[in-house]
Amino acid sequence: MELYRTPLLELVFRAATVHRAHHNPNEVQISTLLSIKTGGCPEDCAYCPQAARYFTDIEENSLLSVEQVEGAAKRAKALGASRLCMGAAWRNVKDGADFDHVVELVKTVRQLDMEVCCTLGMVTEAQAKKLADAGLYAYNHNLDTSEEYYKEVISTRGYEDRLNTLDNVRKANLTVCSGGIIGMGESVEDRLKMLLTLASLNPQPESLPINALVAVEGTPMEEQEPVPIWDMLRMIATARIIMPETTIRLSAGRKNMTQEGQALCFMAGAGSIFAGDKLLTTPNPEVFEDLDLFRQLGLTPKTPFGDGWKPEIKENRAENTEKDGKNNWSRPGHVIEKNVQYAEKGREKRKSKRKEQRAK
Repeated sequence: MELYRTPLLELVFRAATVHRAHHNPNEVQISTLLSIKTGGCPEDCAYCPQAARYFTDIEENSLLSVEQVEGAAKRAKALGASRLCMGAAWRNVKDGADFDHVVELVKTVRQLDMEVCCTLGMVTEAQAKKLADAGLYAYNHNLDTSEEYYKEVISTRGYEDRLNTLDNVRKANLTVCSGGIIGMGESVEDRLKMLLTLASLNPQPESLPINALVAVEGTPMEEQEPVPIWDMLRMIATARIIMPETTIRLSAGRKNMTQEGQALCFMAGAGSIFAGDKLLTTPNPEVFEDLDLFRQLGLTPKTPFGDGWKPEIKENRAENTEKDGKNNWSRPGHVIEKNVQYAEKGREKRKSKRKEQRAK
């Protein structure tokens, strides 16, 4: 807290000094986040438009084909992206045809000489190893917030499940990508407890996305006010100082930032952005806006595998099974009244929509 409350210009200077000692300050990684399976998630995350229980305007789709993902990856690479992160709206990975298809998608993108990241929900050690053998570089699984405030946001899974998943990812020798969201109504203490939890992992995560909530109509957090740029700046700078070798990712919420605000975030230690018109389902600056910003600041896109590790596709060393003891994911069972109310609103709106469609 003392560090976070440091006068802002002093804090940014300290963070920039740490950043320059461990990273190239003129190099920023461009990652592209692709939703390979959108909507229909059974969770009740209060911020998420992909939760099936809420009524939002996203279009659901089943898993993208190999050809669709390969095409998206090639376009992203042509525009400077060195990493493709594929997200599926699942509670947890389940063995079967869908997971086998995702494994094939990982192999396909890895063969394009790109870093591949997945965010698929909770994952067992055996499943993580299967992804690693397909050439996966990183697995994203955000803690979202502090353990205490987590109970105010999500009731369908426990905080320990998040930590167990990160442990399984480590056991598979994958790099860890884990961060959180600010602007959900949490306190500064909650934000810093989340950073402390991540900083206490051994080793610390290789990647840490800091997201500003994008309030989506139809979700329980639709009325949350946008996060001030100063809050983002303090979070990035604090994370940079306590996790000096971690790549801090300036993630969701950039659409509401000026170019000057983003420049300050890079100065404070952000070393990565997600490029593309959408981050899964929420708006993001257009790619050419980002490339223009890079030109203005003299930034260079980071090349794939710039940190020296380059995973290879291997013969599968993991059984296609969930018998490794880490798949008994919890269902805490407590009630978040606002989430319940919005789920009921969602049911009523879906009924009304079906009636309208039948009438037509």
